[in-house]
Amino acid sequence: MFGICALVLFLAMAASLAIGSRVLSPAQVWQAVTGTGTPIDTEVVVRMRVPRTIAGLVVGCALGLAGAVMQALTRNPLADPGILGVNAGAALGVVSACAATGVSTQARNATAALAGAAMATAGALMQLLVRNRFVAPSTTGTVQFATAGILAATVLAPSASMTAKMGAGAASAAVGSALFLWLLRRLPVHRPNDVLVPLVGIMLAGVVEAATTFVAWRLDLMQTLGAWTSGDLSGKVAGRYELLWGVGVMTLVAWFAADRFTVAGLGRDRAVGLGLAYDRTMALGMVIVSLTSAVTVVVVGSLPFLGLVVPNMVSLVAGDSLRRSLPWMAVGGAVMVLACDVLGRLVNHPYEISVGLVMGVVGSLLFLIMLLRSTR
Repeated sequence: MFGICALVLFLAMAASLAIGSRVLSPAQVWQAVTGTGTPIDTEVVVRMRVPRTIAGLVVGCALGLAGAVMQALTRNPLADPGILGVNAGAALGVVSACAATGVSTQARNATAALAGAAMATAGALMQLLVRNRFVAPSTTGTVQFATAGILAATVLAPSASMTAKMGAGAASAAVGSALFLWLLRRLPVHRPNDVLVPLVGIMLAGVVEAATTFVAWRLDLMQTLGAWTSGDLSGKVAGRYELLWGVGVMTLVAWFAADRFTVAGLGRDRAVGLGLAYDRTMALGMVIVSLTSAVTVVVVGSLPFLGLVVPNMVSLVAGDSLRRSLPWMAVGGAVMVLACDVLGRLVNHPYEISVGLVMGVVGSLLFLIMLLRSTR
């Protein structure tokens, strides 16, 4: 059965590439694909028909899977997303969003998705390594130290490149993360998910943020500082967000080392007993968190509570295995940033509210709910 399906699929793809307003023979199609055909045939096949064929395959697979899921859920062989109104509802949502906010640029969407995925990953790593569900880069001082490092690079080397400022921010963020872990070791013995842990981080972040704001005020750099702390996507165009692909690589590194991080989350004694290089694993996690925080601050600005809320929401469904839940956390972070960006354009249309402000309001409410639930 599989062989028959594969043969039918191959014949359908071949027909899609050969048949059209300009009919080509199999030999002409092969020459066009391999780059040995005429320029016209190559343009028709490679630039026009191959993308259309791939799009048809992807859409067909997706809709077939959606129909199968719908039929399984409704226990009815006649169920279909088109019949039940799912397609119409999706079309209405897309048209409404476009009418209310305008069509987002590809750079803006890519920035939102990459930043959201990266900060959700950083939050998951921070929670796992600290063994506390209520910490995130924005509530442990990591983001605030990154901002301070970027400000210091701006003051000491005004002509420094964006990459150099990012490096200064990453180094400063690493110092902040190490300081937070050092403070935790000086605390009395605390249970996992103790509320005292995030309170220490929030106080440390507040002190660093206040000092950074004071220095920026004295040096007349408040506007520059505001660009790093507001979390804004309105000015993101091609050439101003590509550094975020680097944090995408960091997310992949985190996924490949997910099992090590999961073992490290059991605590030093258990991890060492299982043969894990605990200190190196912790160092790798802190490097990923620091680089992610610094790059996000440089490109987008602060995205408060993102790394706190998304990992907790995903863990409720996917469990505590980082390898299994990390892809969903990345997707959830991207969706949350995109949703807050759209909400910020809808609330006071045609004006925009920065995505950082919207996420701060939404994230703080969710954070408060989690704190209240933990004290019951």
